Formats: sequence, structure tokens, C-alpha cells
Amino acid sequence: MTQEILDLTAPTRDRAFLKALVPDEKLRVCIQCGTCTASCASAYAMDYTPRQIWRMVQLGLRDEVLNSKTFWLCSTCYACTVRCPRGIPLTETIGALKRMAIARGIRRYKESSNFYRAFMDVVRRYGRVDELELMVRYFLSTNPLAMIGYTPLGLAMLTHGKVTGQEGLRMAPRLVGVGRGGRLNALFRKVEELEAEP
Repeated sequence: MTQEILDLTAPTRDRAFLKALVPDEKLRVCIQCGTCTASCASAYAMDYTPRQIWRMVQLGLRDEVLNSKTFWLCSTCYACTVRCPRGIPLTETIGALKRMAIARGIRRYKESSNFYRAFMDVVRRYGRVDELELMVRYFLSTNPLAMIGYTPLGLAMLTHGKVTGQEGLRMAPRLVGVGRGGRLNALFRKVEELEAEP
């Protein structure tokens, strides 16, 4: 296994990255104990472990962090946050990394960012996950033809009552609206306002 060597003297280091990501800079108190990595069920598939990502954030390696697939693989189980001995809100910071990557237009892991966006749009619209609409939105944003490969799984889920929508069991997907309206619209707007504050 080859290890990547990061140049810590490079002028590409962004010393304001930590403050932009975590305004209270609580991530500075990370002691690199590795509890977050040991607690993470997805760490084996990540290009950098959670512990490595936090150190890279501390060092200002913005481009390396935002082009990583690590935060896209986070399942937001909160195990790292619950077990962190320093009480760092790691899961919220992962969410902030996702938002920052989307805002900067980083599309390296397009499938993961599109799934995240589709999930948030569906939750914003209904206040919960509508599995059918989530998958339709996701495949339309990535590769609509890939839906064909999931047809047997979709039919099996439909026949066993595992895919339901707002109106109960549906045999065909309804047209997905492109509007941003929904039951949680006011809540989402308030969060966007709070996140925009300095």
C-alpha cells in the first residue's frame, strides 16, 4: 500500500479554512486520538480517515479535504460525535464540508453530492423521506438509464410494500416537481439565514 505524502509547506494552505468551516474553531482542540476513525463504520472505504481529515482541516489543506470522498461516505450515524473525548461536533462539521463542496461547485464525486441534494430536497418537500421520489430524483440527476438495472429490486420492494409515498403504495412514480416548496420550507430558510451569518 502506497501512502500519499502531503506537502505541508505548500502555498496552497488556506489558513482561514478552519474558521470558515467551524466558526467557533472547536476543531482546534482535536487531539488526534483516532476515536472518530475507530467509531466510523465507513472508514474502510474512505480515502482519508476521519482523524486524517480533521488534521488536514487544522493544517489548512482545503483543496485536498474538499476533493476527498471521505465526507460523502459519512452516514451521519453520530458515533464519532458521541464518542469524541473533546466533545467536537464532528457530524455537523461533515455536513458543513458537504455544503461547502456543493457551494464551491466541486463535482468530483457527483453521484454522492447528487444523492445528498436529492435527499435534502425530498425531506424539505415532505418532512420525511419518500423513497420513490428520492430515487427518481437521484437517477434523473446522474444517469437515468441506470434506473433500468434497479427495476427487479424496485418491483420486489413494491410487491412487499417497502416503497410507499405520501398516498401509500404506488405502482408508478408520479412526476417529480422541480419547485423548492415544501412542508419544511420555513425551517430550511431559517437554517440558511443562520448559516449565512458571520
